[in-house]
Amino acid sequence: MSASLYRGQLDRKRKARTDAEKKASALRVKEAGKRSDAGKARTAADKSKNATTIKSKLSTATRCEAAANTAAREASTWEGKAAKYGTEAAALEAKLAKAEKSERDAADKARQREQQATERRAAAEQARMENRLATTEEHVSTVLKELRAPKPEKLRILMLGAASAGDLRVGREQERIRAAVERATHRDLVELDVHPAATADILLDGLTRFRPHVVHFSGHSAEELIVFERDVDQRHKGAIVTAAAFASAIAAVDEPPLLVLLNSCHSAAQTKNLVGSVPFAIGMSDTIGDLDAIAYAARFYAAVADGQSVQGAHLIGKAAVALAGLPDHDLPTLDWASDVDPKATRLVIRPE
Repeated sequence: MSASLYRGQLDRKRKARTDAEKKASALRVKEAGKRSDAGKARTAADKSKNATTIKSKLSTATRCEAAANTAAREASTWEGKAAKYGTEAAALEAKLAKAEKSERDAADKARQREQQATERRAAAEQARMENRLATTEEHVSTVLKELRAPKPEKLRILMLGAASAGDLRVGREQERIRAAVERATHRDLVELDVHPAATADILLDGLTRFRPHVVHFSGHSAEELIVFERDVDQRHKGAIVTAAAFASAIAAVDEPPLLVLLNSCHSAAQTKNLVGSVPFAIGMSDTIGDLDAIAYAARFYAAVADGQSVQGAHLIGKAAVALAGLPDHDLPTLDWASDVDPKATRLVIRPE
């Protein structure tokens, strides 16, 4: 049984014991009062010379003693119940302490498993990067030929935000990204298409009309879903889109994006499926805070617009979160296809 259920039972037992003690106390007061009344009646009978008065007082004394005895029996019953409730409450307290300890232990183990999984992913990412760096020169020409190079045109970034309940600062994130890009070295080579209340239809329109090199999503997600908005004005529950449906939409267009960045919680689980359709995908390995997500995204796109590689921009974005003293700098995770090199690929190429 869970700690919350034990806690509820314990609260009810404590209340029952308190109520029983109150009833027992009230009955003891009643008993004392009736015995006092009986004593007064007998004293009055002893002092009286009138036979009728004596008979009446003795009768009153008898009734009061009977009522006192009844109150005493009922008080004893309630005192017994109070003691029973107290014993049961003590047993529940022991069970509650054990359940709380079990839940704490389980939570600690879950955190340890997640930390170990994060460390394994980071180690795997580092190993992949080192392996790719060893053959960078060999793959550079192939990478640039196979990718839809943005050099002859501006880098188009489709920015999708969704916070239908109003609990995320997606507008602030998009404004920070815009400001960061506008200060970058090659700001004239980047074009943003910004949607702070993105629906699934806006995603599809953006993919076919804007033909983005980068699709950026900020909002809520989980390992198997992304939450877009609905086409309504008031705050509302978002429209759930499965990760598979989102990946299918990305892959459906004739010219898929080069990069998908899911700046949302637990989205790293989706990136491996995305790199089957796009060369690069970035997601978050756990729940990420608003400030951390904003800091990472703003610095990532600033670095991209400064001509940094995909790998370099990703690492600079993580460094920006760490330098700001924020806790989630290890959560952004980069995945890439086997035939591309994130260290050798730049989304904005310096003019010759």
